[in-house]
Amino acid sequence: MSFLEALKKTARDVDTLLDELIPLKGAAAPRVVEAMRYAALGAGKRIRPFFVRESARILGADDRAALRTGAALECVHCYSLVHDDLPAMDDDDLRRGRPTVHKQFDEATAILAGDGLLTHAFFILAREETHPNAAVRAELIAALAQAAGHEGMVGGQMLDLQAEEAPSHAEEDVLRIQRLKTGALFRFALLAGAILAQAGAEDRRRMQDYADAVGLAFQIADDILDVEATPEELGKATGKDAEAGKATFVDLYGVDGARKRAEALVERAIAAVDPYGPRADLLREAARFIIERRK
Repeated sequence: MSFLEALKKTARDVDTLLDELIPLKGAAAPRVVEAMRYAALGAGKRIRPFFVRESARILGADDRAALRTGAALECVHCYSLVHDDLPAMDDDDLRRGRPTVHKQFDEATAILAGDGLLTHAFFILAREETHPNAAVRAELIAALAQAAGHEGMVGGQMLDLQAEEAPSHAEEDVLRIQRLKTGALFRFALLAGAILAQAGAEDRRRMQDYADAVGLAFQIADDILDVEATPEELGKATGKDAEAGKATFVDLYGVDGARKRAEALVERAIAAVDPYGPRADLLREAARFIIERRK
């Protein structure tokens, strides 16, 4: 199976599972569940759940456990997009080619839908269906909470907002923002497979090294796409980062320099999983896809 085939399979499987995990039938508050489903179902590449599933496969963990963990991670990712799109944040009207949640519903419902997705992620991880070992479930919950919270994605978003007011952006500051805002969830995705497999320190280090390089390459590719791609290609507005004065890698290095930096990071990621031989071929393809994608 090629990487793109595996990615599409994961997307289908995650959609099927999320449809089961966020049911509308019998909901206590149907409107917020409708908004949660609108945000989480039927769109997105599902690259983060793919990384959970693939790291778990390489290290010998159960695929169903990996899929549930990936679905939980996707709930957190989708919550972050809902909140990022709000007028108080990036103020976007379009996401994945359709109206953002606050445009489709309203701002209050969008906030609650994001809250619902975030908290539901931890409910999914806490269930025995995710892993029979309570210690493993607890480690997953702790790791995702750290990745999503003030020491991870939330902290990165705060620094990103503050950077809009800065007259200039140092490389160290941009790297710090993106390691938190984007990189933390990638790091969890690769670490989750190791946690599910109850792998040792060396496997965890390799997966985190791969994740750190791929996460940074992903953000650099996003910065390049914001400059080069059309709104039709991305399914959202482009050029807004520059307009808002956000700290980006294109600002630091220029488009060509940013592309070279991303390519070097991909090679670093590939080297990190070299000890796994052919088992890691899909991770190698995924790393190359990160900088070749057009959306």
